[in-house]
Amino acid sequence: MKIKLLKSLLNLLIAGTIILYSKQVICQPTVALNNAHKEIWRRFIDQNNILIDYADFNGIYPRPTSEEFRENKPNALAWWTPTENGSMFNGLYLDGICRRWIFFKKKEDKMKAKRLVKGLLLLASAGDTPGVICRSVATDSKTPPAMGSNDQTSPWFYGLWRYIYSGLPDKKEKKMIITKMLEVANVLKSLDWQLPTNSYSPSKYRNSLAGFEWESAPRLLFVLKAMHYLTGDEQWNKLYRVAAMEKGGESNRSRVEICAYGMYFDKNKVNRWTGVTSTVDLLALWEMETDPSLKKSYSDGLNASARSAASGLELWKKFDNNDDKYMMLDWRTLNQWWKPQYSLQDALDVAQKQLIELDKLSPRRPQELYNVRESIWMSWIITMATDRNLIDQHRKEILSAIDYFQYDKLYYSQFFPVESVWYRLQESKK
Repeated sequence: MKIKLLKSLLNLLIAGTIILYSKQVICQPTVALNNAHKEIWRRFIDQNNILIDYADFNGIYPRPTSEEFRENKPNALAWWTPTENGSMFNGLYLDGICRRWIFFKKKEDKMKAKRLVKGLLLLASAGDTPGVICRSVATDSKTPPAMGSNDQTSPWFYGLWRYIYSGLPDKKEKKMIITKMLEVANVLKSLDWQLPTNSYSPSKYRNSLAGFEWESAPRLLFVLKAMHYLTGDEQWNKLYRVAAMEKGGESNRSRVEICAYGMYFDKNKVNRWTGVTSTVDLLALWEMETDPSLKKSYSDGLNASARSAASGLELWKKFDNNDDKYMMLDWRTLNQWWKPQYSLQDALDVAQKQLIELDKLSPRRPQELYNVRESIWMSWIITMATDRNLIDQHRKEILSAIDYFQYDKLYYSQFFPVESVWYRLQESKK
């Protein structure tokens, strides 16, 4: 009897050691991943707790003034400035930081997550029109660009939802965040999901969440589902159910059908990185959904998106870490192509002209964005597949890409998803 007991205890001890050892092996980030994390927090999180687009190797960048934003310079969308994507990047980066906290439960990671949340809440209150989710703020830490967009607004909701879903906030903070999310959601609902702009914008709205394409359908369904999940208010569930089955667009497909089809752009896009903002919403829908039919549709969409993204994975091999092409950081050079904007189309036209000239003036820029950003963001989409075989098929390639880049030599912050990618890879092993 004693021998059997000793054997049982020994087996338990061995099993526990294996589990601890396995956890240690799985959970140790690579040197490259740690370097990426350090660079983000050294150079790209600004004084307002907002993740900027680019900076030099010392973290210096030209921030627009309030006057420039109010004059719609370089354009009303604030495209091509280092303050272009704050609400998108903060919301998406919360995914990685929350996963990091879940793995290690370190106080420093919790505080970083809180900083990103603080930045998001600032961006929801900086505008002078209710419901505006701003991209960033000027040198006065108050004035935002004229326009946001759907790919700034849905990540704002996603980041705050992910923060709550991860169990990070206490009851008081959770209630405060949900109250703000509810406030914004109610405004957008009253506008039929059109996205309002600030008073100095040349257009009253900047696109919508209510379309019938990849860059709209998952986003609207996610916001509706998240608000029901967070509040328990049945009105959001009813709206969600109706929106899911509603049909429209040229293909006359329902939003659920669009989700099930996965990442697809009506217009051929060389850079598909913005597809992530819909994919994370699809993942969140899959996580929250209990209806087997809807859950399967979301799963199908995640797997289809992963298969589509795989074609962009190997772009990392085209990037030269020792590339010394010129990177132009002074966006004010683009003001020579600025002109007054009286409509959304005017703003888009000015921005497009500036982009053509920018890529000529800054040859480093397209190299870094296309080869680095695209391969990392497509990797992220792959790791969100529900089919583990799809992830395993590309696991080695993804890890090679993460370890290849020299993050302290990158001007753009868009490598930040490597954290989400790496932690998703670890989760898929469980």
